Amino acid sequence: MVLLDMLVVLCGQTVATLLGRYYYNSGGNSKWMATLTQSGGSPLLAVLLLLTPADPVGEPRPAAAKMVPIYLGLGTLIGFDNLMYSYALQYLPVSTFALVAATQLAFNSVTSRLINAQRFTALIANSVVVLTFAAALLGVGSSSDGTSAADLPRGKYMLGFVLTLAASAVFALILSLFEVTFERAVGGRTFRWVLRVQMCTNLVAAAVAVCGLLASGEWKTIPGEMSAFEDGRARYVATLAGTAVSWQAMSVASLRLITRVSSLFANVTGTVSLPLVPVFAVVLFGDRMTGIKAVAMLMAFWGFLSYVYQHYLDGRRAAAQGECCVCAARAGGEAVLPA
Repeated sequence: MVLLDMLVVLCGQTVATLLGRYYYNSGGNSKWMATLTQSGGSPLLAVLLLLTPADPVGEPRPAAAKMVPIYLGLGTLIGFDNLMYSYALQYLPVSTFALVAATQLAFNSVTSRLINAQRFTALIANSVVVLTFAAALLGVGSSSDGTSAADLPRGKYMLGFVLTLAASAVFALILSLFEVTFERAVGGRTFRWVLRVQMCTNLVAAAVAVCGLLASGEWKTIPGEMSAFEDGRARYVATLAGTAVSWQAMSVASLRLITRVSSLFANVTGTVSLPLVPVFAVVLFGDRMTGIKAVAMLMAFWGFLSYVYQHYLDGRRAAAQGECCVCAARAGGEAVLPA
């Protein structure tokens, strides 16, 4: 099940990121609509919730008064984080966006240590440092990226870079807060609780996006945007629907990884898409694969491998002690919770 969740996270994040850039490339311009697609597919989870078996007898049932503030707080945070990602994806080539977004692993290493008591070894520290340098290299070398000067609004490249870093930091915080929510508030780790938490927080995030869409007046431009979309109205709707479904699939699988392993493990899984998105971006959107971008991609991949090797060592140590490898990956300090 962990491997299946990892595959869904990998495919969902890659497809959603590419469709998000395709929306802008084909004539889409509404940041709030792009934000809405990242959480607007949450009502679909109600269908899965109805088809999922009821919680077993004795499963913890936290009071609504305890969960509602958590849903509102996390949902609002997710909504504004989605907005930052929407702006960043419009202002950066998708290959650059994917590489800078990899810093969420570095941020999550810090939040996992501070909030979730995650062990912080030399290999994880190496991963954090290498990913940070990879992002810095892209920021310093932005002038060498032909797309930043030719296709993007003047002065927007650096804004997109900063927004991607900020959104990555907030996303890392959100993952750690999800882990704390399941450990201290929910208690249960069933698939139904994963669906409940995902659906409720994303409904709040979708409400934030709808309010922004109405308040900004962007809703008035949607009919014209749909008519002017490069491949027609049907492709416009299909792009938004595909983006929404992909984000929900990725989010549910990521949340399952958080409950089964840890927030840091879920974030590392998402980082696996690093080598994929830039390659697809070069093929599909004509992004330039400059030397700086190639070096940054290799550095990011090395940072990812450092973290994977740490999990390999944890797995070997767990096997030698007769423990479950997944439980070992969850270990934070001396606490080991059941997978």
